[in-house]
Amino acid sequence: MRIIRAADCKVMPWKNGGGTTTEIAVSPEGASLDNFDWRISMAHVAQDGPFSAFPGIDRTLCVLTGNGIRLAFGDGAAVMLERASGPYFFAADRAVDGELTDGEIDDLNVMSRRGRWQHEVQRFSSPGQQAFAVDTGLVVAFAHQGDWRANGSVLMPGDSAITEASPAHPLHLEGRGDLIVVKLTPAAS
Repeated sequence: MRIIRAADCKVMPWKNGGGTTTEIAVSPEGASLDNFDWRISMAHVAQDGPFSAFPGIDRTLCVLTGNGIRLAFGDGAAVMLERASGPYFFAADRAVDGELTDGEIDDLNVMSRRGRWQHEVQRFSSPGQQAFAVDTGLVVAFAHQGDWRANGSVLMPGDSAITEASPAHPLHLEGRGDLIVVKLTPAAS
């Protein structure tokens, strides 16, 4: 298991230049916004505007702070996301504008390259214990708020724990607060 401390995460501009993102983890290590296989990041959204297009990428979005955002897709579909909403999955090459509900938000973005990787995102907001494992790939736990432990190691708000596939040795999480768990698995060929 590897712990990524919030203070060690890299801040970089959005692909479309409209804001900044805090990169939590990316594969392969050091990949750019154009050639990653998967990426987990946080973004601060301060104004309405278009989302960056990522051809061939699937994306899941979770609102972390603020009153929410309405995603208005180019095909006329729309969805409202708030802190209480579940993770929302969509194709990142689909045209979409973000319209803030009432002020700025922070969100968590999980992206994976279609045909190479796939991801599943779960959010937990109540106290308890959970165990997560995958047969192939990895599990990433992002501790947004509260007190969490990953395999006994303390996760402060903003920290993440990453563990490689090991069905015999799952990632054990316990605590309270807001926790987001991402399972990343290689796409079936």
